[in-house]
Amino acid sequence: MERLIIVHWNKSTGPSPIIQYPPEGAYPSKDIFLKIWAQHELNKENSLIELNLMLGEEERSIISVKQKYEGEIYFLVSIFLSHSKVSEIISSDILAVITKNLLELINTNKITRAISEAFNTLKDYSKFEGEDLVAFFQEKIKATILQILRNGVISKAELKKILRQQYGFSTINIDLLLVSFLREKLILKKSVPGSKDCYFLIKDLTYMRIPPKKITTENIEEIVVGKFKEKLVNFYSNYNCNQEIDNKALINFLNDNEVYELVRTLRTTVLTVNDCLNCLSNREELFEELQEKNIIFEALGKVYLFTDIRFIKFTPYYILKILPSRYKNQEITLDQYLTHLELLMGQFNENSTLLDYIVI
Repeated sequence: MERLIIVHWNKSTGPSPIIQYPPEGAYPSKDIFLKIWAQHELNKENSLIELNLMLGEEERSIISVKQKYEGEIYFLVSIFLSHSKVSEIISSDILAVITKNLLELINTNKITRAISEAFNTLKDYSKFEGEDLVAFFQEKIKATILQILRNGVISKAELKKILRQQYGFSTINIDLLLVSFLREKLILKKSVPGSKDCYFLIKDLTYMRIPPKKITTENIEEIVVGKFKEKLVNFYSNYNCNQEIDNKALINFLNDNEVYELVRTLRTTVLTVNDCLNCLSNREELFEELQEKNIIFEALGKVYLFTDIRFIKFTPYYILKILPSRYKNQEITLDQYLTHLELLMGQFNENSTLLDYIVI
């Protein structure tokens, strides 16, 4: 993603850009905004439109969402590289949440920070599959929210209160923070009688090491295969997943784009030591650390993936044990309790098993 712009539609003078991020550089021409507006007028049944336009000498993909606020019409314009298949990734619902949030802050001193956060939120959508999931564990605020949601249903107001009073997050944009939770379908936002904007955790997220999906044995000396398999068995005999999550050792590796790409590559092929070092920008100490931490295995000049690192998404049936005590202690209402119960049991009825998970 290259740019995010809020545009006001003036009935007399036409489109008028209000603010953009990044702030550097000139706005696109008025002709560009008129073409975007024309598409909105031609597709009134759709709040989101996508089109390819020339910006200067290069073609760009443009996504725009139109929304009314306090009687005025605005549209949020997102500009991406022309090869981006944005509409396949970003839903109109997600953009509507972001647009509404920005417009509520349009005449405040918080708008500059808000559009910066919105830009970075949307930019995450262009990352590799799984790469954006790192943020749920690397960013303290998201990890904290996930932990709170694991206690069961919570209202937006109560979530903000807990984050402020118990964790010290006083200036947060909760709507933007929760966009990634909504996008990954970890939570469902729903209002129940007496409780507006409640969040229900319907999928939980974790990560762990798993053995390589395929251990290539072709053209490999038998002694190397034997040593690899023996080491793998010994490693998993003493593996503690929770300990690695607590100390963030694995997530720090995934936060390095070059390590993440190396792991993805080694899932399907074997590399030479030189090729691995090239992937890591010749950081020999990092290469040695990956061996020491049992991420990769090197033998006779060849490098193999020893333990893959994957995200696991699963249904949080454990919440069923938490909800009764929360209701008994009057922390949640009966409607909140029954709604979350129904959402979880509905997934069980669909799968008829408690082993409901996917590896990402």
